[in-house]
Amino acid sequence: MSVITIDSLFKQYSGNYVLKNISLSFNAGQIIGYIGPNGAGKSTTIKILAGIIGDFEGNVGVLGMDVRKDSLAIKQKIGYIPENAALYEVLTPEEYLNFIGRLYGMEKEVVKKKSIELLHLFDLGAKADQRMSGFSKGMRQKVLLISGLMHNPEIIFLDEPLSGLDANAVILVKEILLQLKKAGKTIFYSSHIMDVVEKLSDRIVIINKGEVIADGTFETLSEKASSGTLENIFTALTGNQEHESTAGAFISILND
Repeated sequence: MSVITIDSLFKQYSGNYVLKNISLSFNAGQIIGYIGPNGAGKSTTIKILAGIIGDFEGNVGVLGMDVRKDSLAIKQKIGYIPENAALYEVLTPEEYLNFIGRLYGMEKEVVKKKSIELLHLFDLGAKADQRMSGFSKGMRQKVLLISGLMHNPEIIFLDEPLSGLDANAVILVKEILLQLKKAGKTIFYSSHIMDVVEKLSDRIVIINKGEVIADGTFETLSEKASSGTLENIFTALTGNQEHESTAGAFISILND
């Protein structure tokens, strides 16, 4: 059964289409890597699926509900973790997570227990009652990850979830995602870290200039592009194969 359906999706800003006729569907229990160059439409797609952007053409459904008509009900059942989000820096992690948990309808004592335990797992237990204004980007990202997962959502949307994390935290998040998949969760995420997408994803969708240009397993995409790594596949399919010469030109300018 499809838990995410996208049918003839178009989205424009000031007359310029950033998404052009996207049609996709995804079953439960999959990790979907959604990749593309900057400006390809990745974040816009995720925001539409998460019910944040409602002004679009076409039909989009999540968990059998229409994202236009049932956006609030959908938000109760999904987790959304953007690359950058307002964390209300005057709050402590514990205060912020309590605020988010209550928005999801979680009981106060449950929120408190989960918050403390999850912060400890991310090595933030000692900072649970410190203001986040002095936190590094990686520390804030950990709090953001916890806030999007602590209500145990059925579908998780992630936009560059590893941004700013240290090596140990990256390994932990990758393992969390794999175990969430084993538990039947659906994970739809965008990342520029190609080796992570390659290793984690059951299905990879490549989008370029608002259009889907490839969709399949890593193995099928590799055969299509005659390339051995996802980085090479991405380069071949998006048409930007001048990295070596561009890097050479950059070094040449530095040496002038």
